[in-house]
Amino acid sequence: MPADPWSSPTSYESSASAEATFLAKVYRWMAAGLALTGLFAYAVVTSPGLQRVILGNPIVFFGLMIGELVMVVAFSRVVTRATFGTAAAMFLAYCALSGLTFSVIFLAYTRESIASTFFITGGAFAAMSAYGTLTKKDLTGWGQFLMMGLIGVVLALVVNIFLRSDALSFVLSCAGVVVFTGLTAYDAQKIKGYAHAGDERLALHGALNLYLDFVNLFLMLLRLFGRRR
Repeated sequence: MPADPWSSPTSYESSASAEATFLAKVYRWMAAGLALTGLFAYAVVTSPGLQRVILGNPIVFFGLMIGELVMVVAFSRVVTRATFGTAAAMFLAYCALSGLTFSVIFLAYTRESIASTFFITGGAFAAMSAYGTLTKKDLTGWGQFLMMGLIGVVLALVVNIFLRSDALSFVLSCAGVVVFTGLTAYDAQKIKGYAHAGDERLALHGALNLYLDFVNLFLMLLRLFGRRR
């Protein structure tokens, strides 16, 4: 995340009402992103034609996944300079693109287990984001530890694509749950500090961070508790 001016320290204390208004915007944008992702995933699942194009063609599918990574990096770099409208369009486009690739989980897992895991994720996410927002404890020190854990989990998941170890997959899923629950609290506290800036784009930036925390926590929990078809 850019250090200046987005996360630079300030002595200015935003009012409680301004802070609440800002946080409400963050979570509304996040909820809109999740809804859009679900809508696009459902569109693929219910359309045999889209399934053939997206899920039946590895080149297209992996191309979309690479596109997601590129868009996340681009958003982080562009959001500080873009207009609010451009930033909002990029955020929603990313969420829609994610829906196209996440549609594969509807074919891999039962809808009942997807629904139950979604609600479990929602509960865990709400608890940790509330903790991060309300706690007086400074969670800044969590950041480096959690990022190291995230990098380790991602690298190990890539290695396990070739090893195909169920035991390692279980351990990595558990580690991923720990990392993303921690990141939810860490990001929630960090986003609370954005309210003083009065920049609408920061609400989008915070929404994307929390969106990624939620989605990845959901995927890790689904790997643990989801029932495959």
